[in-house]
Amino acid sequence: TIVGIGKAIPSKVITNHDLERLVNTTDEWIVTRTGIRERRVVPDGVTTSDLGFEAATEALRDAGVDAADLDLIIVGTATPDMILPATACILQDRLGARHAGAFDVSAACTSWVYAAAMAHGYIAAGLAENVLVVGAETLSKITNWRDRDTCVLFGDSAAAVVMRPAPVGQGFLSFVLGADGSGGSLLSLPAGGSRAPASFETVERGLHYLQMNGREVYKFAVRCIPRAIASVAEQAGIALEDVACFIPHQANIRIIDAAAERLGQPREKFFVNVERYGNTSSASVPVALYEAWEEGRIAPGDLLILVAFGGGLTWGACALRWTKAGPQTAE
Repeated sequence: TIVGIGKAIPSKVITNHDLERLVNTTDEWIVTRTGIRERRVVPDGVTTSDLGFEAATEALRDAGVDAADLDLIIVGTATPDMILPATACILQDRLGARHAGAFDVSAACTSWVYAAAMAHGYIAAGLAENVLVVGAETLSKITNWRDRDTCVLFGDSAAAVVMRPAPVGQGFLSFVLGADGSGGSLLSLPAGGSRAPASFETVERGLHYLQMNGREVYKFAVRCIPRAIASVAEQAGIALEDVACFIPHQANIRIIDAAAERLGQPREKFFVNVERYGNTSSASVPVALYEAWEEGRIAPGDLLILVAFGGGLTWGACALRWTKAGPQTAE
C-alpha cells in the first residue's frame, strides 16, 4: 500500500495566451480540444532528478521512512537526466539511500503505473519492504515550442510514493499492463539512441523533439482506457459502481469524458487537473492522486482505479483500496 506521498510542481506557468505569441493558436482552440489552460515548466538548469528529489523527500517525510531504510527506488520517466546512469541512481545518491537498489522504467506516460506494479511485485515476493516509486518529467526540454500540435500539450512535474506491505484486501488489489509495439511510431522521440545517434543532421531536423500523430493517439486512448479500467476492476473482483474515484492520465479532457461515458460512470467520479498542468507524462497519475488525496476526494477504505496510456504504445491500470488518512487528519 501507499504510506507516503509527495509532489513537486515548478512555479513557472505558461498559459495558453503565452503560447499565442509563440505559435499560431488561441486559448479557445487549446481549451476546446484539450481542456488545458496552462502548464508548468522548469527553469534552465533544473533536471528531472531535481523534481524527483523534491517529491521523494516529501513522500519519505510523509511516510516517516528514512532514506537509509529504502530497499528499492524505481523512477518512471521519459525524460531521464541522461541515458546513463539511471535517474533512480542519481536520486539514490542524493537521498542517501545507501542500501537501496535503483533503476528506471521507461513506458512513456504509463511509466509510473508500470513502476508501481514492479514495486508491488518486489514487496509481494518478499524481496523488498520499503520501496520509493517516482514519476518525474521535464518534458519542456524535449518539446518543440514552435510545433503547435505538441507544445500546447506538455508540462513538467513530479510525484512520488512510498510503498510498504499491507494486509490482504488493503492497498493494491490488481494490475493490468499492456503494450502494442506496432504503434510505436505514433508517439516517439526519434533521435538520441542507437538507431539515430546525435549528429548535426538529427539536431537540424528536430529529431530530438517529441513527434506525435495526435489523431491516432487519441483514437487509441479512447479505446484502451475503458478496456483497461474494466479489466483491472474484474481482476480485483470489484464493481465499477463501487469505485469512489478514478484517477486517469491527464492528457486530454475529451479522452476522460469519453471514458466516463463508455463505462457508464458519473463524470464527477473522475479526478481532473489537466487544465492546470497539461500532460506531464509519467508524473500525471501520481500528481493527480496526490491532489485527490490533498483535496479530500479520497479517504481510507475507498476503492480507486488509476489508469494511464502512452507511447510504446503502452497502457496500464491498477485498483487499490486506499489506506492513507488525509493530510488534515494525519496532522
